[in-house]
Amino acid sequence: MADDKKRDDYAIEMTDVSRSKDQPMHSPRPPMPMPMPTTSNNPVIPVLSYCGSSILMTVTNKYVLSGFGFNLNFLLLCVQSIVCVVAIQLCKSSGIITYRDFNTDEARKWFPVSLLLIGTIYTSTKALQFLSIPVYTIFKNLTIILIAYGEVLWFGGSVTGMALFSFGLMVLSSVIAAWADIQHVLTNYGHSDSEASAKVSTLNAGYMWMLFNCLCSAAYVLGMRKRIKLTNFKDFDTMFYNNVLSIPILVAASLFVEDWSSTNIAGNFPPLQRNRIFMAMIFSGLSSVFISYTSAWCVRVTSSTTYSMVGALNKLPIALSGLIFFDAPVTLPSVSAIAVGFVSGIVYALAKVKQSSKPKMGGLPTTSQPMSASSQSARDSFKS
Repeated sequence: MADDKKRDDYAIEMTDVSRSKDQPMHSPRPPMPMPMPTTSNNPVIPVLSYCGSSILMTVTNKYVLSGFGFNLNFLLLCVQSIVCVVAIQLCKSSGIITYRDFNTDEARKWFPVSLLLIGTIYTSTKALQFLSIPVYTIFKNLTIILIAYGEVLWFGGSVTGMALFSFGLMVLSSVIAAWADIQHVLTNYGHSDSEASAKVSTLNAGYMWMLFNCLCSAAYVLGMRKRIKLTNFKDFDTMFYNNVLSIPILVAASLFVEDWSSTNIAGNFPPLQRNRIFMAMIFSGLSSVFISYTSAWCVRVTSSTTYSMVGALNKLPIALSGLIFFDAPVTLPSVSAIAVGFVSGIVYALAKVKQSSKPKMGGLPTTSQPMSASSQSARDSFKS
């Protein structure tokens, strides 16, 4: 019995020892936490930066163009590009930033994007000359529709029913804004047919420039996104090439298109306000640095449609700045147009969130086989 007890005890001890050998001597390592996204890849930072810089850019351009009756638009854009190039070159020389040196082959590939950027900014300055900031920002929403359908054709995207509903709200807000503008003109200048006709003609010119701006903006955003994927440009590379390639074109356009007579120069730069105008032009150039960088940053980190969506949501503070700082009429139709435009941006944002949470399916009457933008761009890069 004693021997059996000892054998049992030994068996138990051997079993415990064998179990202890099978088990690890240390506790299991806890799972590693997921790495936090870096600042450059976090979409919140570029979105907020783009919102602030777009407000600054719009208000500054409106101040320069409308505050002094300024009509040398190409000169203003040229000053903005020169200030931008000088600013980023100083930062590069100081070791703060880095970007690629000028390359002729890369410049040739990027040149169409720079032309589209010139068209986008120039048409926006012309539209701001004839339209108030609230009306300008409301009509800017129509660019989202063009970009969304451009992504369907170019990047294999899709448009859902909810997104189509938001597009309808955007169009409705634009119609309300135009009707409010015309009603304001007829109410205040209806006693004089000639003056009312002149004001309506001014509005019509603004609407035409706004149409050109929407077309140029959509082409620029889509083209820049495709070129960034193909050339692997970083944010400062995009800013450098955009502005360097724009300078000679803007100089030539200003010299050959705009009025450089002594009378017009004196009207644009009156002696008592000359320093203020120069400072405003330089400040608008610095604001163009922020808008150039943050727009490219936002497109690279998110997508071109999200970039335009952020711009739509950003229209409310921009429109309010026009009501606060400038003489934009505050009427029930104008406020209603701003509200409908803001709601359309929210509906569109919800549509994109809902669409991203589901498998991609075609949402247009005519759709190609769904393909992500990154896959399409990668396939194009192998082809080139």
